[in-house]
Amino acid sequence: MTTLTRPKSLKQGDTVATISLSWGGAGELLHRYEIGKRRLQEVFGLNVVETKNALKSADYISKNPQARAEDLMEAFSDKSIKAIISNIGGEDSIRTLPYTDINVIRQNPKILLGFSDTTVTHFACYKAGLTSFYGTSLLVGLAENGEMHQYQIDDIKRTLFSSLPVGQIFQNKSGWTSERLEWFDKSLQNTKRKLTDSNGWNFLQANTKVQGQMIGGCVEVLEFLKGTDYWLSKSDWTDKILFLETSEEMMPPTNFRRVLRNYAAQGIFEKISGLILGRPYNNKFVDEYNNILLQVIRDEQGNNHLPIITEMDFGHTCPTFTIPYGVVAEIDSEQKTFSILESGVTD
Repeated sequence: MTTLTRPKSLKQGDTVATISLSWGGAGELLHRYEIGKRRLQEVFGLNVVETKNALKSADYISKNPQARAEDLMEAFSDKSIKAIISNIGGEDSIRTLPYTDINVIRQNPKILLGFSDTTVTHFACYKAGLTSFYGTSLLVGLAENGEMHQYQIDDIKRTLFSSLPVGQIFQNKSGWTSERLEWFDKSLQNTKRKLTDSNGWNFLQANTKVQGQMIGGCVEVLEFLKGTDYWLSKSDWTDKILFLETSEEMMPPTNFRRVLRNYAAQGIFEKISGLILGRPYNNKFVDEYNNILLQVIRDEQGNNHLPIITEMDFGHTCPTFTIPYGVVAEIDSEQKTFSILESGVTD
């Protein structure tokens, strides 16, 4: 099994840093940023600072991947900062990797929280031997229209503020949303998004119980990493639970099939112990994705023993639960449960 260093848990009064690793949306949406920042302070009792370039214009952020990486290195090096929180995703964190010093991350373990394009930085942390956290970002879950979802608040407290095992992850029964309300329209900030009733998680195949360390991310972003030094070796996939989710671009089913066939060609589905898939944006292509997973894994590979859960509450849906990289989780297909058996943090 891969042994990763667990960062220290958060406590009220700790200082956390916000960062723009990809799109510079925080600098363009200061009203929304300030709401997310205030909730970190008021809901979780944290002191919030910005990295040097976090609130610069989207144009500056786009043109200066080195500055983004320097922010990351400075935040990891700063002993007063206990966690780094991604403001938002995007599509070009991959450009920061030439300027990212893995040793700085390795020598200064701390929480990194984010999703989508932050997948790139999570894989940098993984290479450095550090557990990081695939969860919401400041402009999304923390700055949620109207108020934060209680499911999201409970998740953050359970996952980042406690060194107890995370335990069983319960399905969100209060309704999910991917509704787009224009962030640049300040008048919509207090308009709550419409919730859709959940049909529950879909235990797609197998009737068994498995365990494995968590690894994965956003499907589109993982494509950027293939073939780089940050992609996992063949042996690294052994006995992992692979978590995947697709972005708001709503990947066409044909592309999804091609991506999965690449994983199959790498032998990944033969090595992992289980697979979980986040609810697609707007639940678009949910049936198609389910059918493609069975086509590629069961029909084409003859693998009908791999437990698969789909339509789960993580990724480009709200609210979400947080997934710690490298932490052991369990899929129980018979009891229809998913549990994270360890904590991603230490005291």
